[in-house]
Amino acid sequence: MHGISKTLTEMTLVERSSLLETVADALEASADEAEEHGDATFVTNSMCVANTIRGMSCNLGAADLAAAELLLEQGIMLMHAHANRNKPTSLH
Repeated sequence: MHGISKTLTEMTLVERSSLLETVADALEASADEAEEHGDATFVTNSMCVANTIRGMSCNLGAADLAAAELLLEQGIMLMHAHANRNKPTSLH
């Protein structure tokens, strides 16, 4: 698994679908964790992005790659922002 990374264009349809499913699963897991902490806004946003990604994963053709890439970026950044928002930052 430490091979050279591929772009969505270079991936097979199976690889693309797998990546989309993995990100959607991670968003749902993050939503479950946020729900335990009472963060309803993140739960809603995360589940909406996850469901949109899942909707794309079954019909992902070459024409949809730009939209899929954008959704993947948004999903990953959403999880990243949520994970880091309560961490203290230091100014030097």
